[in-house]
Amino acid sequence: MGHNVASGLLRRLTTRRSMLVGGALAASAAGFGTTFAPGLVRSPGQPGRAPVLASGVTRQVTIYAEALPGNLYGYGLAPGQATIPGPVLEIYEGDTLEITLVNTTNQRLSIHPHGVDYSTDSDGTPLNNSFNNPGETKTYVWRSHEMSAAEGRRFMPGSAGYWHYHDHAMGTDHGTAGLIRGLYGALVVRRRGDILPEKQFTVVFNDMTINNKAAPDTPMFEANLGQRVEWHVIGHGSLFHTFHLHAHRWADNRTGMLEGPGDPSRAIDNKDLNPGSSFGFQVLAGDGVGPGVWMYHCHVQSHSDGGMVGLFLVRNADGSMPAGAQEAIDRFHGHAHSAAQTAAGASNQSLSHTHGG
Repeated sequence: MGHNVASGLLRRLTTRRSMLVGGALAASAAGFGTTFAPGLVRSPGQPGRAPVLASGVTRQVTIYAEALPGNLYGYGLAPGQATIPGPVLEIYEGDTLEITLVNTTNQRLSIHPHGVDYSTDSDGTPLNNSFNNPGETKTYVWRSHEMSAAEGRRFMPGSAGYWHYHDHAMGTDHGTAGLIRGLYGALVVRRRGDILPEKQFTVVFNDMTINNKAAPDTPMFEANLGQRVEWHVIGHGSLFHTFHLHAHRWADNRTGMLEGPGDPSRAIDNKDLNPGSSFGFQVLAGDGVGPGVWMYHCHVQSHSDGGMVGLFLVRNADGSMPAGAQEAIDRFHGHAHSAAQTAAGASNQSLSHTHGG
């Protein structure tokens, strides 16, 4: 069978509707999502589409770890641009990503990936003496590979998936302080031919916060009716969650889209999210339901009551505000979110999620 058979299968399974440049990277603005077109670094407003490059491309990016107000930390693509979450990093299966991490802080820290291949010196852990001391610069090399044929007409999986990266050295040898304080971000490995979104949103459930914020200060993501939106959902901390998106659903598989009428993947709108796990999917904003303000939140009731909820604003196709949307946003800001009150949730007189005004 060999590599040619595996490559042929990949070509049949994927679509050519949209292409991403091999080894592309995406800059993601924390709390707002990113509008982009393909390129080595994606940024808002960048026009056009780039062709797919050959497999085996090595891409290089410099990331700056910086201290942020409130005893927080973040990763950024340039000095002074650190965000929580950090930038979305993307490559194609078969490509390599070389990350030069510049530690501008007075803390020991690192960058550790999920889902890709790396040697011990790029592990990002104190176990393997792989980290940045305060002020130190270090290069980490992450590789990826395509699906390969195995015995018995079976295939070994490739690296494609919605993964993530995070610190593994601050505070403890497991990077617990770095995770608590915001050192994390999304990592996407695509198959050639995957459909590209028009916008990306990164949602990290980190203990009782979303992107280290609690309602009503959680991110409000925005898209126009019909835009293809990609969600990156990541879990951190010590609590177990579920992610629910109102009025939208996706297929429970690698991409969130069905491969055809016979694809057995079930449609879902709620998925378990455990510490260290991640998934992603694409939806068409407002598909079947129209524009409006839709919640995304943890469906563990005490967690949503405690502030683990945010908004997805689907504007009209022309970008204008739909009727009733601003009123819904105002009501959300009038909600009371208090984790301390959730123990009284069984009493109708002590609801911790009430409307103000």
